[in-house]
Amino acid sequence: MNAKKNALGRGLGALIADAETIKSAIVNEIPIHQIEVNPYQPRTEFDEEALQELSESIRLFGIIQPITVRKIEENRYQLISGERRLRASISIGLESIPAYVRQANDQEMLEMALIENIHRKDLDPIEIALSYQRLIDECNLTQEQLSERVRKNRSTIANFLRLLKLPDEIQLGLKQNKISVGHARALINIDDPETQRMIYQQILKYDFSVRKVEDIVRELNIEAEKNTVKTNRVYQRTKEIFNLKEQLRSKLNCKVDIKKTNLGTGKIVVYFDNEHQFDQILKKLTE
Repeated sequence: MNAKKNALGRGLGALIADAETIKSAIVNEIPIHQIEVNPYQPRTEFDEEALQELSESIRLFGIIQPITVRKIEENRYQLISGERRLRASISIGLESIPAYVRQANDQEMLEMALIENIHRKDLDPIEIALSYQRLIDECNLTQEQLSERVRKNRSTIANFLRLLKLPDEIQLGLKQNKISVGHARALINIDDPETQRMIYQQILKYDFSVRKVEDIVRELNIEAEKNTVKTNRVYQRTKEIFNLKEQLRSKLNCKVDIKKTNLGTGKIVVYFDNEHQFDQILKKLTE
């Protein structure tokens, strides 16, 4: 078990195959109809134009890098990595494809697929963030363990995960390159989703730079902080007056009202119901 954990902790190279393993591994030519796709593949969208370019490259030069599969039963395999190569090969009518055959359980399959996915250069930030979240949720990893797996700083991982807190509309805009990661990270610093959406629409309409959005967010947060301080002061003053009223009511055994303005002026009103109560109040006030 410890050996397994250490291997997984080395990151993508250990999960897929390191350089020495590749050199010594046997490449099998496997019929394509015997290979099923990876059910744990986190990537659901593939660039058709890029797939066509890959298909043409394979037609001209063949498969440069074998795919990786695991054997699930006799003459049946499941893809671990290389779905684009497999799709491209199918599109040009290849009947077989070179592949490394690995041993892997379902947990390792999921982890390998997610980590390989994260290391792709054509992923958008939301796809990366979702892969990180799935590794945490489905592979029971902490952010520290995930950091070791993917060889990324924990702060980098945390920043990607924060993108998933943005409204769906903004996440979609990030996926579609309508805004940059810098824009999104600035918007994260606003707590109110409606305000986030409002600024997002302004970015699209006026083509705001990241610096401009950061300035807007900073001004909004400063104003919000001022309002919070003001609210806290009002609350504290109200609480103090309430406590004072209760102390006087208890001491004088009567209803007491206190009115105080922001300038510090005001009045204290003491209520009594009869002469006897009035005399008692006076006595207590002059003691």
